Amino acid sequence: MNPLTVRQLDTTTGPVLYVAGDLDFDRAPVLRSRLDQLPLSRGQCLVLDLSGLAFCDSEGITALLAARQHALAAGADIALAAVPANLLRVLTLVGLDQVFTLRPDSSAAS
Repeated sequence: MNPLTVRQLDTTTGPVLYVAGDLDFDRAPVLRSRLDQLPLSRGQCLVLDLSGLAFCDSEGITALLAARQHALAAGADIALAAVPANLLRVLTLVGLDQVFTLRPDSSAAS
């Protein structure tokens, strides 16, 4: 089991959250809490860089959907960057690759 860490980088286009470790039932509340405290403005883009994500279960996917709702409620966009292959496969199987903007990495966010 890997602890979940969320590191934030503020860029000119919006915040980038680097999510690393396990995003599972026990740790998803960490991301959700961080999102609840994250101010977003209309026109910004929230980027979740998942390059350090080791594991993601259904509760983790629910947290990603909550991030999307948070961004949309603020009039902001959201993108998932550097999605690990195993998570990308799941997102594709359930059609969430059509819901999220997917980027190969977060470098375009700066």
